[in-house]
Amino acid sequence: MSITWGAVSGWWSPLCVVLGLLYAWVMYRQPLLLTKGLRYGLFALRAVTVSLLAFLLLSPLVKTVSRAPQKPLILIAQDNSESVNRFSPPNVAATTVNRLAKLKSELGNDFDVREFNFDKELRDGLSRNFTGKQTDMAKALRELNERFVNQNVGAIVLATDGLYNRGADPAYEARNIKASIYAVALGDTVPRRDILISNINYNKTVFLGNDFEVEVAIGAYQAKGLATKLTVIEDGRSVAQKDIAINSPAFNQTVALKLNADKKGIRKFTFSLSPVANELSAANNTETIYVEVLDARQKILLVYDAPHPDISVIKQAIESNRNFEVKSVQTNDLQPAQTANYTAAVIYQLQAASFVKLRPLLQGKMPLWFIAGTQADIQAFNQAQGVVNIGAARSESQEVFAQVQPGFSAFTLSDSTLNKLEHFPPLLAPYGSYQTGGGARVLLGQKIGSVSTAYPLLAFNEQGGRKVGVLMGEGLWRWQLAEYRQYGNHNATNELLSQTIQYLTANANRQRFRVYPANNVFDEGDNILLNAELYNDALELVNTPDVKLSLNDTRGKNYSFLFTRAGQSYQLNAGALPAGTYTYNAVTQLGGQQFRANGQLVVKPLNLETRQSAADHRLLRQLASRTGGKLLYPAQINELAGLIKKDENIKTIVYEDKRYHDLIDMKWVLVLVLILISTEWFLRKRAGEV
Repeated sequence: MSITWGAVSGWWSPLCVVLGLLYAWVMYRQPLLLTKGLRYGLFALRAVTVSLLAFLLLSPLVKTVSRAPQKPLILIAQDNSESVNRFSPPNVAATTVNRLAKLKSELGNDFDVREFNFDKELRDGLSRNFTGKQTDMAKALRELNERFVNQNVGAIVLATDGLYNRGADPAYEARNIKASIYAVALGDTVPRRDILISNINYNKTVFLGNDFEVEVAIGAYQAKGLATKLTVIEDGRSVAQKDIAINSPAFNQTVALKLNADKKGIRKFTFSLSPVANELSAANNTETIYVEVLDARQKILLVYDAPHPDISVIKQAIESNRNFEVKSVQTNDLQPAQTANYTAAVIYQLQAASFVKLRPLLQGKMPLWFIAGTQADIQAFNQAQGVVNIGAARSESQEVFAQVQPGFSAFTLSDSTLNKLEHFPPLLAPYGSYQTGGGARVLLGQKIGSVSTAYPLLAFNEQGGRKVGVLMGEGLWRWQLAEYRQYGNHNATNELLSQTIQYLTANANRQRFRVYPANNVFDEGDNILLNAELYNDALELVNTPDVKLSLNDTRGKNYSFLFTRAGQSYQLNAGALPAGTYTYNAVTQLGGQQFRANGQLVVKPLNLETRQSAADHRLLRQLASRTGGKLLYPAQINELAGLIKKDENIKTIVYEDKRYHDLIDMKWVLVLVLILISTEWFLRKRAGEV
C-alpha cells in the first residue's frame, strides 16, 4: 500500500504541516493555566489534527497492489461421435476416456483441468456413450477458445479420430488458438474391406410428373475384384438397380440414376448396396433420402430500380426453398399486367416515380416485402406501407447491427441462425427516427455501435387483409460473405430470407386455422419446431383457446403436445424425436366451432458417422505441430501428464491488480481524527480550559 496523487500535486504536503503548526501556535502561544508538558502535548495534538485535515483536502489516493496467481488451464475435448467407437479396436475408445479422467489427479494442484465432450455440440464432462450422429470439431475448438478467452490456457487435449462431417476445417479454426494442442489419435488409419454410399446429391424438392436425377457416390476399400448391386426402393418396390464392379483397392464411382416423381407429398427413397464377404460394417451400405413432390412452384416478383449485390443474394436465398421461383425485374421493364401471375413481391429500394408506376400492385392484396436503403425515396417508401415510418430530414445513412427481439412469434428461426444474426456485419439504414404502426411485429431491431435502440430493422404487419414486411437496410451481401467466411455456408442468411417469404405467402387462402412445421424434413437429433395460427371471423389473429397436437409415427406410437402462446400466434418445440415419418393432427375450438389441421413431417436418420472408416491422423498431426503440441496414440497416453509438466510454455501466470482509493474514504482515517480531537478535548476539559 502506498500514497499517490490525483489532480493536486503532493508538493502541497509541507504546507499542510506548516498550517497545522501555525494553527497550534496561534491557539497555544499564550501561557494559559496549563503545565508546560501538557501545553506542549496539546500543541502537538492540535498540529497533527489540523495537518491531517489539510492533507485530506489534497485528495491523496491510496494505491493497493494485489497479486493473484492463475494456474494453467488444461482443456480436455473428447470426441463422442459414433465413428470413434465403431471403427476403433475393441474397448480402445472407452479405455482412453478412462485414462483421460485420471489426468486431473496426475497433474496435481498446479493445473486446472476442465473436461468436455463434443459431437455437433460441445458439452461439459467426459462421455462414454459415443452416440453422436455428427462431428463438428471446428465448432468445439471455437467455443473453447471463446469460453476461455483472456485466460491462462496452457494446453488442449484433443482425443478424436480426426474425422468431421459438419462445420469448417478444424485446421483453420486452430489458427486462433494460442495454446498447445496435444492430440490423442483414436480410430484406425488402416483401410479394411468396406463398401459404402459416401454421398447422395439430389434436389430436395421436385415437381409432380417430372423425372429427376440422383447422383450416388459409391466407395469401396480392399474389395478389388468383387461386385455389388445398387438398389433403390420406394414404397416397398424397386424403382432402379445397377450392378457395380469394384476394380481397385480404393474404389470411388459416382452413379447417376433417373427417378420419377409420380406422387405428391414427401417421398422416401432407400438406396442400398448388397454386402460383400468379410465386410467391416454394413451400416454404411444404406442411405435414405426424402424428396418433396409439389404440384407447382410459387412465383415471387423482385422489383428494383438499379442493380445491387443484394438482388442476387435475395434471389438465391428465396430459391434455396424449392417451393419458390424468383423473377427479378427492373421497374422500367415491368408490365403491370404481369404482376397477377405472382404470389408475392419484393420491392427493393425504389424511387418515387417507380412507386407511382407500381400503384396497382401496391393497392392490391398481394403480400409485399419492402426493402429500404441508401437508394430508396424515403417519403414514397413511407407512403407505400404503414408498417414503419422513417423520419429522415436528409438523405444520410448509418451502419446498424441486427438485434433479435425476443417477443417475435410470427415464425420460428433456428437457434444457430438467431445467434449468427447478431454477429453479422452492419447494414446501411437511412439516418433518422423510426416509428412502427399499430400491431407491427418486430423480428430484428437496430443496434447502433454498442447501443441497443427501439428502432426496427425487420418488421411485419397485416394491412387490409394482406401481410407486409419491411427491411430498413441494405447490405445483405455482407451477411452472406461473412457467414461463408466464418462457417463455410449461407444457412442463416438463406433461412432468414426464405422464412420471411414463406411467412408472407403463407395462409394466402385465409384458412382460419393453420399448422405448419419449420421444415418438412428434420435431421435426426434436431428439435422439431411447429407454428400455428388461428383467425377469428374478422380474420384477426387470436390465441385465446388452447391448441392440442398429436404426433403419430408409422409404428403406431403417439406423442401429445400443447402449443404455447407466443405473441398472437402459437409455437411448439417438440424436442428431438426418433427417425421416421410422422403425421400430425392439431385441434382447437373458437366460438363453439372446432378447427382441425393436419400434415406430415419426417425425421431423417443420419449415417454420416459411418461413411468413412479410416481415421484421419494427418489432420491431428497438423494441429499438434502448428501449435507446438504433440500427437499421441492411446498406448502413449500415460506420457501425457509428463509432457504437459515439461512444456515450458505452460506456466502459472501471476496477475497484478492495482486499485486506487481516496484516503478520505478509509474508515481508520476518520477514527484517527476523532481520537486526536477527543483526546485534546478531554485533556483541556480536565485542565479547566473548556
